[in-house]
Amino acid sequence: MRISVEEVFETVKMTIEQNFDIRTVTLGVNLKDCMDRNPAAFNRRIYKRLSEMGKRLNQCADQLEDKYGIPITNRRISVTPVALLIEPLPRKISTVVSVAKTLDRAAKTADIDFIGGFGALVHKGMTKADELLIDSIPQALSKTQRLCGFLNLASSRVGMNMTAIEKVGHIIKDLAASSKNGIGCAKLAVFANVPEDNPFMAGAHHGIGEPDFSLNIGISGPGVVRDVVANNPKCDLTMLSEVIKRTVFKITRAGELIGREMADLMGIDFGIVDISLASTPKRGDSVAQIIEAMGVSRMGRPGSTAALALLMDAVKKGGAMASGNVGGLSGTFIPVSEDAGMIKAVRTGALNLEKLEALTSVCSVGLDMFAVGGDTPAEVISSIIADELAIGVVNNKTTSVRIIPIPGKKAGQIVHFGGLLGSAPIMKVPKTASPNFIKRKGRIPAQIQSLRN
Repeated sequence: MRISVEEVFETVKMTIEQNFDIRTVTLGVNLKDCMDRNPAAFNRRIYKRLSEMGKRLNQCADQLEDKYGIPITNRRISVTPVALLIEPLPRKISTVVSVAKTLDRAAKTADIDFIGGFGALVHKGMTKADELLIDSIPQALSKTQRLCGFLNLASSRVGMNMTAIEKVGHIIKDLAASSKNGIGCAKLAVFANVPEDNPFMAGAHHGIGEPDFSLNIGISGPGVVRDVVANNPKCDLTMLSEVIKRTVFKITRAGELIGREMADLMGIDFGIVDISLASTPKRGDSVAQIIEAMGVSRMGRPGSTAALALLMDAVKKGGAMASGNVGGLSGTFIPVSEDAGMIKAVRTGALNLEKLEALTSVCSVGLDMFAVGGDTPAEVISSIIADELAIGVVNNKTTSVRIIPIPGKKAGQIVHFGGLLGSAPIMKVPKTASPNFIKRKGRIPAQIQSLRN
């Protein structure tokens, strides 16, 4: 792929003035061949592999930052879903927690920002190992700093595992109570239709269809797109879509270049470019502000869903034209705590949980990084998860939930997480939802595929 001098200068301008960056380089690592019945031997093997490969990832990322002048903000590792790896190990929570601590220690040794894959795919049913891993989540994620977890609870092919969804509501409550300001819950995402090549945390994992190693890139340029939209205030929406599409094409080209070169440096397979627009608390680095630059008076007010749908479509078309390796989530994140525009929308009353859920029907992921009161019952959390995953199942798309119950906080208050996690206004949710529905458990069957109306 040939990159022109003009494109290089344009990308440098985006980096300096509009917060463009490579949001993450994520090294996927297969750990299946490390499996062992002896926990100590297993932990030794995974620590050695991950710490060595993590250091190599950082070295190559530094080299490419110096070469191109484009920041690579986060360096991450994703591993084979841990529920598969613990199958031969003794069936004890303490054993699973020791694995979690080993993963975290390897990431710290290699100076890796996050390591993902502490999770299970239980969309149709749960093995004993799956249940053990889920039960260990409150301890594992509260006693580690860099480890992230995921659970796939539903898919369009098999439906929704309501037994697991009911269980996870209680797990999230326990995790919130075990960690300061419930921050452990920010490291756990639950999914419908989880992709196995996702470079973004908390849902990243190295899927069973992946090679031994792969290098996935997550690019992000909401500041770039916002400026382009703001500089075209009078064009119609058809032309605006074209402008966004061309901009995303350019930033995807930069991600493809760096991803391929980095994979070559490491001597591994290049995986995918994830073209998601991911917000940060930085000024101007907001997806909500893109929507408002289009002419919507405040994110969450009427018109927001249509504007977000236009943005999503343009992002995907621009990225797909720029690279044959687009994958992962690829779309637009609308996290509440990490996006200054979303925070403002909640605090001014323009955005509530119901409208946020409606927005997720057209966005990339789902109900992401939103906080609720610490007294929210587990069945309400499970019901919120069920509603969101149903959107993914019916529409054959990825949806997820990262909900953070904040102990001691109530609706209208705000909690400050700091760093990339930003600040979260506590959103109002019902104190009673659907206890009798959730307690039925079982599985909601998959939707019929031939009748799509």
